[in-house]
Amino acid sequence: MKLSRHSDYALRVMIQLASCGDELIPIRRIAQSYDISHNHLMKIVQGLGHAGFVETLRGRHGGLRLARPAREISLGALIRHTEGAGGLVDCTGCLIAPACGLPAVLAEAMEAFVKVLDGYRLSDIAGRGGVLRGLFDTVPAAGPPGDASRAARHRAGRAMTATAQPDARRDPCPTD
Repeated sequence: MKLSRHSDYALRVMIQLASCGDELIPIRRIAQSYDISHNHLMKIVQGLGHAGFVETLRGRHGGLRLARPAREISLGALIRHTEGAGGLVDCTGCLIAPACGLPAVLAEAMEAFVKVLDGYRLSDIAGRGGVLRGLFDTVPAAGPPGDASRAARHRAGRAMTATAQPDARRDPCPTD
């Protein structure tokens, strides 16, 4: 079974927010941390907000944070939300659909998968917040949206050059 990209990105958002505690994190910063489209991430975050996983604050000093403590957020509930009620296969228009037993077997497998995730909380996978925060600190300072050269440098894993100012790096969990 493979999770959708939507679920993948939602989990990434939730992990980063969990690593930053109650601090407000701008969505642009999360998008830059993972090199994800800001607009795409906005749609995901909106869904997480409507479902009560995150709370958002608009404006100049706005951002995102978890709506409740990470220890209260079930990974199973999060995946049920992001994956939706659709099955693993789409049998619409299939000749053998009326007699096929595969959809029922796959539905049972999906439920077993999510049931295992019900036993874990967001705090279980983001429990090493200090280590995670340190990893987010390694993301180079952001250029303008869509700055391909910044993204390429980050993907290549190049270290900051000797001429770069250490304070030019930004804190993914701002304290101001």
